[in-house]
Amino acid sequence: MKKRMTAKSLSILSMCIAFTAILPSQAFADSNPTAPPGDWTITGSAAVASQYRYRGIAQSDNRPVIQGAITVAHASGFYVSTWGSSASAGNSPVNIGGTELDVYGGYTHALGKSGITVDGGLYGYIFAGAPNGNFYEIYGSLSETLGPITGKIGGAFAPAQKVFDYNVSSPSRSNLYVYGELSGSIPHTPISLHSHLAHTGGGLDYGRPYFDYTVGATVKWKNLGLDLSLVGTDISHSDFAKSGLASDGAGGVDPLKLDAFYRMGKPVAVISLTASF
Repeated sequence: MKKRMTAKSLSILSMCIAFTAILPSQAFADSNPTAPPGDWTITGSAAVASQYRYRGIAQSDNRPVIQGAITVAHASGFYVSTWGSSASAGNSPVNIGGTELDVYGGYTHALGKSGITVDGGLYGYIFAGAPNGNFYEIYGSLSETLGPITGKIGGAFAPAQKVFDYNVSSPSRSNLYVYGELSGSIPHTPISLHSHLAHTGGGLDYGRPYFDYTVGATVKWKNLGLDLSLVGTDISHSDFAKSGLASDGAGGVDPLKLDAFYRMGKPVAVISLTASF
C-alpha cells in the first residue's frame, strides 16, 4: 500500500522535532548545575495514551493517541504553551479532522502569603482537518496546596462563535465549563492520586448539559509518569434518545447511532505514559 504524508503525520512529526530541539538546552543546563536560573524556562512532554478524552467525551473514537506539549514561561508568571494530539476523523460521532492543536497563554502568580495561586488566560483550539470546530475560551483558576494535598477550582467561558452553530442539541451560542479538582502524593512513594469533577453547559453540550469526572493514580519514575484513570460522564442512553442526535430521520431512534454516541461518553479506563523534559 502506498503511504502518503497526512495532516496527522505532519502534526506528530512537528512535535517530535520540537521535543528534539529542547533536549540539547536541557542537557546543557544539567551539565552546569552552578549556573543561576534564567528568567525563561522551557518545558515539554510527550505521551502515548489508550485514548483521548476531552471533558469526558472521546476525541479519538476510543483509539490510542500520541500527544505532546511545550511551554515557555517567564519568571514574572507569564507563559505561552502549545499542546497537540492525534484525534478522531471520518465517521466517528466526534469528527475533529484527525488532529488537534491547542495554543494558549496566560499569567499565573501566588497571592501574597495566602498560599493561593491564581492562573488565567486565553485558550485556542485548532482543528486543521475540521476548521468549523475551531474555537477559543477565556479561562481562570484558583489553587492551594495544604501539605501533600492540592485543591483547585476553575472555569472556562467560550463566547458566541461560529462553532456553536453546529450543535443541534443546544440552542446556546456560548459555553461555560466549571470544575473542581483534588490531587496529592502518597508520602514516601512515587504514587500520586488525582480527581476531577466538572459541568459543561451551553454550546458544547453533548446531548444535554452534563457532568464529567476523572479519578486516577500516577506512578512516577525519573521523568516518566504512568497514569491509570477512570474517565466518564453522567449521560445515559435515554439522554441521547431524547436529544435528537441519534434520530433515524423518520421520527424514531437509530439504535446504531444511539450506541455510537453513548460509547463516546460512557465510563472507561484510560492508561497513558508521559515523558517530561
